[in-house]
Amino acid sequence: MKVGLFVPCYIDQLYPDVALATLEVLERRGLQVEFPPGQTCCGQPMANTGCTEAARPLAEHFLRHFAPYDYVVCPSGSCVSMVRHHYDEYFPGDTAFASLKARTFELCEFLTDVLKVDTWTGRFPYKVGLHQSCHGLRELHLGKPSELMNEAPNKVRQLLAGLEGLELVSLARPDECCGFGGTFAVAEEAVSCMMGQDRIADHNQAGTAVLTAADMSCLMHLEGILRRQGQTIAVMHVAQILAGRPVPQIVAGASALVQLRRAS
Repeated sequence: MKVGLFVPCYIDQLYPDVALATLEVLERRGLQVEFPPGQTCCGQPMANTGCTEAARPLAEHFLRHFAPYDYVVCPSGSCVSMVRHHYDEYFPGDTAFASLKARTFELCEFLTDVLKVDTWTGRFPYKVGLHQSCHGLRELHLGKPSELMNEAPNKVRQLLAGLEGLELVSLARPDECCGFGGTFAVAEEAVSCMMGQDRIADHNQAGTAVLTAADMSCLMHLEGILRRQGQTIAVMHVAQILAGRPVPQIVAGASALVQLRRAS
C-alpha cells in the first residue's frame, strides 16, 4: 500500500514535528509513505473567504500530485474536509477526482476505518483533554456531535484510550468550537479569543494536563491563549502522542515567544 503524506502548509512551516510524527505512525503500520515535494496549500484560506476561483488551481494541483497514490493521509481534519466536501465544484463529473476523494483520509480515520486499528499501544501517563475540531466532528464524523441522536464511535478517543496510563478528562462542553475558524480569527478577533478562553476554562475545570486534537490549527489558537495567560497545560497533536513524543515542559508565566526560544 503506497500512501501519499499530505502535510498542511501551516504544519509544514510552523509544526514540522507533527508531520514527522504522522510519518512515524504510518510507517509503524508497515506502510510505504511518500511526501510529494511539489504539494502546496489546499486552498482553504481562499475558499472560506469567498475567493473560490483563486483556490481552483490549488485543487487541480492537488489532484495531479496525489492521484498516483493508493491513499492520501493528512494530520488535519479541516484540510481533508476541504478536499472531500469543497473540491467537488472544481471537478464536476470527474471520475479521477471522485476516486482520489474517496482515498483521502484524516490520520485517525485512516487508522480506524482503513487499517482497522482497534487500539493503539504505548504509554502516556497524563490527564489528556481532547479538543474535537468542528471539521473533524461535523464534516468527517470522527465522533458524534451532541446535537445528533445517533450513536457513532469517536475515532480519536478510541486510539488514545488504548495508551497505558492515559486518562481522558470529562469536559462540560466537549464539542464546542475553539473560535479559530481560519480567517474568522482574523476578521473577528475579539469573538475568536473569547471562544478560545471559554474552551481553556473548560479544560482547566476538568484538570487537563495535555491538550490534544486532530487539528493543529485549533491547537495553535488555544496554545496562543494558554501562553498569554501563563498557563502550563502542554499542547500536542494526536499524532505526536501516538508516535510517543515526550510532553513539552512548559514554564509557568513564560510568554509564547520565550517558550519558543527555550525550545529552539
